[in-house]
Amino acid sequence: MTEPPQPPNQPPTPSGYGHLPGPPQQGYGYPQGENPYAQQAPYAQQPPTVQQQPPGYGYPPPGAPGAPGAPGMPPKKKRTVLIAASAAAAVLAVAVVGYVGFSGSDEDPKPPVAQESTDAKPSGSPSVDKGDGNGNGTGGQQADLNSGRKQGEDKVLWFKTAKVDGPGMGVDSAAQWVVGDTVVKSVWKSLNGYAVTDGKEKWTLAFPAAICSVARDTTADGKTVVMYRDGEGENASCTQMRVVDLKTGKEVWSKEVPKEGLFDIFTSPTLAMTGDTVAVSRGGTASAFKISNGDKLFGSAMGTGCKPDGYEAGNGKMIAIATCSDADASAEVHGVDPVTGQKAWAFRLPKKFKVTSIYSVDPIVLDIGNEESKQRSIVVLGPDGKQTATLAGEGSFAVGCGDTGIFRSLTTCPSAVVDAGTLYLPTAAAAGKANEIVAFDLATGKDKWRTPAGDKRTLTPLKAANGQLIAYRKAEEEQGGEVISIPAGGGTPTALLRHPSGPAAPIESSFRTPKLDYADGRFFISTSRLQAKGTDEKLLMVFGK
Repeated sequence: MTEPPQPPNQPPTPSGYGHLPGPPQQGYGYPQGENPYAQQAPYAQQPPTVQQQPPGYGYPPPGAPGAPGAPGMPPKKKRTVLIAASAAAAVLAVAVVGYVGFSGSDEDPKPPVAQESTDAKPSGSPSVDKGDGNGNGTGGQQADLNSGRKQGEDKVLWFKTAKVDGPGMGVDSAAQWVVGDTVVKSVWKSLNGYAVTDGKEKWTLAFPAAICSVARDTTADGKTVVMYRDGEGENASCTQMRVVDLKTGKEVWSKEVPKEGLFDIFTSPTLAMTGDTVAVSRGGTASAFKISNGDKLFGSAMGTGCKPDGYEAGNGKMIAIATCSDADASAEVHGVDPVTGQKAWAFRLPKKFKVTSIYSVDPIVLDIGNEESKQRSIVVLGPDGKQTATLAGEGSFAVGCGDTGIFRSLTTCPSAVVDAGTLYLPTAAAAGKANEIVAFDLATGKDKWRTPAGDKRTLTPLKAANGQLIAYRKAEEEQGGEVISIPAGGGTPTALLRHPSGPAAPIESSFRTPKLDYADGRFFISTSRLQAKGTDEKLLMVFGK
């Protein structure tokens, strides 16, 4: 294996970080064609003013460029692709690494042997019955969904469908929050709250126009931020902001987000919350407001230097992704005070590198890459913005998660989980092959352990807490999914929920780019888009004991 040339005054490249050419890849915004890593949704392209959905957990569809088994790929032999290159103190030295790859033999990894869980049944208050819940699938239909259960399998607690007559390209249904005894789902121009126990509707909050962006997080008392269009026409912009109490379904306040300048275009805005701050990032411009009353806190600078394109936040921390006004349009990452917007530190990326994915804000874990040279690295930054580690491990890991295109409004990847100094990432799921979850030590950059999905299945990390990683094993046409827990130190997975086979499995397996949650012993899976043809479509499915 040929080692890449070393930059001046840099430590030698660690063994194994060699030059591994891969197939040509597209730029980070994918302007020339489709994103090869995103699952293809069965609906038409959204107009620019509608928020684009992130790729489906980073797994390439069968036959995608770079996927094992795709045309032009070499025979499947044992080979290694590293997701990082050499660490450097002041300037990052990155090996020339192909963007996609696969490691392993032709044999599927053995499935984990899951042990029975001893968790108690979930708790939650029953709902106030306000009718049929717009097609909630209760009664006889729910009994049918559980009719094919095998020994040891758990239940479909309830199932919601939605009947929407909307525009020809369909409508967004991207939001899902679980707040106490309520699960909230967005459907085009409304938010709908359902009781977690039985799915009965608790409340509905209508919006004047289509919901176009939502915050993924909530405040400690169950409030969140939603944006909607300023009209019904094709030229309507996503400028209207509303804070909603998800426990009651009541509006707290609404306002229009003011422009930061003449060229402030509200294209695919993203929302990031921490403490009492919500940042609205759109089209290379961003501003922040108080969640409690809507007062403006700060906006991205319009002068020279390195101007923030957008903000991401979590756990009391905020960072800015900035573009500098030099000849190379260099990129920086800033540590930002979430109340004042003041820059605390700056991390300058190597020349021609951009941030392609954000895995965590606290600690800061970023996927960066150079579209021209096809170099890539996952870097860890300390509280002062200095690089502390790069990650290295075998496997194919998707790139561009959450990247909305030209304006690069990045959000934290939904399939990346960080807890107690460990990053959990899924490998890409190749056609007919099982993927893995890989645990990386953020102090050393090395992988600690791997858990294969087994049986040509797919694992997706959900969350980590109390020394356990919770993950979802995707359903198949004839086999229900599973929720499993894996000890933070690695080891035998434990089955928390085994979803039923029979008529429930093909419904569960047909959710594309779904929203996933596991809370209080229940698993929630919902669609992120509806075709809106005036017929019943699956919306939300809930599993439990």
